[in-house]
Amino acid sequence: MEVDLIFKIAAVGILVAVLNLLLGRAGRDEQALMTTIAGLVVVLVVLVKQISELFELIKSLFGF
Repeated sequence: MEVDLIFKIAAVGILVAVLNLLLGRAGRDEQALMTTIAGLVVVLVVLVKQISELFELIKSLFGF
């Protein structure tokens, strides 16, 4: 099992949380929201890639 994927997602989460906190305290709530949305999109792209690889593995396993 790949633990690197978990660490990548955690790193993005921590980075987004810190940026959100800093931007929120600076009064830039719109940029904080956009940072959160961008972090979510990055994580979703990584997850979709992994799910795609899983489906390809299952497909090749059953010979479809």
